[in-house]
Amino acid sequence: MSDSKEQFSGNLPFAFFNSAMEYMTDAGQRTLLFWDVMRQRGEQYEEHLQEAVPNVLNYQPELVMDGRTLGRPVNYGLVRIVPPAGVEIDPTRRPFVVIDPRAGHGPGIGGFKADSEIGVALKAGHPCYFIGFMPEPVPGQTIEDIARAEAIFLEKVIARHPNADGKPCVIGNCQAGWAVMMLAAIRPELFGPIIVAGSPLSYWAGVHGKNPMRYSGGLLGGSWLTALTSDLGGGKFDGGWLVQNFENLNPSNTLWTKQYNVYAKVDSEAPRYLEFEKWWGGHVNLNAEEIQFIVDELFVGNNLAAGRIKTSDGETVDLRNIRSPIVVFCSKGDNITPPQQALDWILDLYDDVNEIRSYGQTIVYTVHESVGHLGIFVSGGVARKEHSEFSSNIDLIDVLPPGLYEATFERKTGHGANEDLASGEWIMRCEARTLNDIRALGGNSPEDERRFATAARVSDINLSLYRAFLQPMVKAMVTPQVADMLRHWHPLRLSYEMFTDANPLMAPLARVADQVRQRRKAVAADNPFLGIQETVSKQIISSLDAFRDARDSMGEKLFLAIYGSAALQAAVGIKPDSLKERRAPKSVLHKELLAKRIEELKSQIDKGGLQECTIRALIYVGSPRGKIDERGVQTLRQIRLADDSHRITLAQFKAMAREQFFLMLLEPEAALAAIPRLLPPSTEERQQALAAIRHVLSASGDISGEVAERLRRVTALFETSAAALPPPPTVNLPFAANVERAKAS
Repeated sequence: MSDSKEQFSGNLPFAFFNSAMEYMTDAGQRTLLFWDVMRQRGEQYEEHLQEAVPNVLNYQPELVMDGRTLGRPVNYGLVRIVPPAGVEIDPTRRPFVVIDPRAGHGPGIGGFKADSEIGVALKAGHPCYFIGFMPEPVPGQTIEDIARAEAIFLEKVIARHPNADGKPCVIGNCQAGWAVMMLAAIRPELFGPIIVAGSPLSYWAGVHGKNPMRYSGGLLGGSWLTALTSDLGGGKFDGGWLVQNFENLNPSNTLWTKQYNVYAKVDSEAPRYLEFEKWWGGHVNLNAEEIQFIVDELFVGNNLAAGRIKTSDGETVDLRNIRSPIVVFCSKGDNITPPQQALDWILDLYDDVNEIRSYGQTIVYTVHESVGHLGIFVSGGVARKEHSEFSSNIDLIDVLPPGLYEATFERKTGHGANEDLASGEWIMRCEARTLNDIRALGGNSPEDERRFATAARVSDINLSLYRAFLQPMVKAMVTPQVADMLRHWHPLRLSYEMFTDANPLMAPLARVADQVRQRRKAVAADNPFLGIQETVSKQIISSLDAFRDARDSMGEKLFLAIYGSAALQAAVGIKPDSLKERRAPKSVLHKELLAKRIEELKSQIDKGGLQECTIRALIYVGSPRGKIDERGVQTLRQIRLADDSHRITLAQFKAMAREQFFLMLLEPEAALAAIPRLLPPSTEERQQALAAIRHVLSASGDISGEVAERLRRVTALFETSAAALPPPPTVNLPFAANVERAKAS
């Protein structure tokens, strides 16, 4: 033992020296290769800017409509996604339309990879369309012009698919989400289900200690700085500043982690990094009118959910007018659009779930535990799970009864009931929720709301002062040449341009990097100096994170102290009860129409036939479960489609199901008691209907407990003798007759 120790100690200096030399060789090679990746990034940036319509779509687009040719021209366009080889599109399935966010970056993030929103919709057999934009806005275009253009695009998509089983499913990512919701409130007839992913709709919402971006408007004194930036841009707002805001949220990632990952894994990381940077560096511009509307009305003013935004013709944008199912996808790991900003608009508009139902709205939400903001659109894992399930089960969402639901996902085990009825690796179910479930995520106190309302008032005052005293001078000094120079000097743009071949120091780098790759000698994974490198990196990240946390904490304290001042609130006219005025007003007309609709529904209790009775009974028996499973809905779909000669459309089925749901909600006992009078006299048809009910209920598990008790009651109603009953009206109802054929399929 002593001999081996002496030998080891004798070789230790040589081992240390060898490890140091190996690491130095590897580090030097990685350094050269890293800077060559930065050079490629810069060259890619320049090439991307030269494209007529730069985008990062991973699919072949086919232009359908150019928004620049419309009566009110905009820099948006509608393209059809050409299905890749081997992908079969079902012409009867509803089309999907993906709208990308115009938040500083170029278009294409919704189709960035094969595993993407577009990719999973194509895989599910849906025709796909994409609404993107060009880097430069059309002079004078407004947010309303863009909304009107998107309405024309949707009309075009609907016209191209007359045989589709439903209106288009529209996906709005991030900033496109609120734009989609605004348009759907104005033109509800154009929409099938709406999916808003990572989209802020309630801009003040959040919790203390998190979500620092919501404080930035108040800390900067409001939107006057937006107006100044637009004026310095000659009437255009450089989207690079929006991207800079995102970068500032996480300085450790911006200043170190992104680049360090490339340096540490330069042999494998470069392609992924360059792919993402192509989109991240594709900055676009907005008109001053567009960005000012966004900041004043949405981010600072928070007027969307309050029903305080009006179109040019005086129409109020009321989100309660939306008639399509709304799917909200958010994440606890999203520091740009946290769950509160994605969901609290529901609390702003409604007092309880019954009020949601009274407007005929269906809202489904899902909250991811950890994925970040960009991961909602970019992550392949998210696309293969959440987006894939939503795309495959869009008909499930479309036939849900009005109300509030949370979508949950259970991985298939291979041993569950009827797992073959669920597509993909997960089983999706929609579970009934109340507004308290959203409140449980956290939110603002009344004091916080007053603070943000005060910040909005201060913003209006500062903007007025800027426009009166400074704006004329700024506009007089900024020529088109000055505006163009300032855009080129933006720090983010310089970070790309300084590493192109135009820099004489970068020109020979490509040749040297090629020589390094030929002689590349990576260091061993157990090299002690590599461990030291990792330790230093973690310390740098920890230091930058500590700086971020201290900065954010200080910013929050400043915001709460400044705008929580009773003197400031009084000075700008914020009173304790003034927040009641911010809530969207209750419509007297809606109450009158609702009362009339209730009477109409009650008059339908004794109307219908076998199909209405089957759906009525199914709603009654299944309601104790409090959730709807995709396996049950798939069984319903098979039954509905089993007979081509008597097929009812999805829209007809949806209308029938909703009517029966409301009947069971309003008059459950009377609706059940009417079933024997509405059923046909044929015992065979009744038994087929009961078989259909059992088939649907058993698709997602055993029938037990209260569900079994209710099924026994329904069975007794369906087996009640019809000999003494008058015959029901003659109607063509093939629903129950198709159950055996559906089982066979």
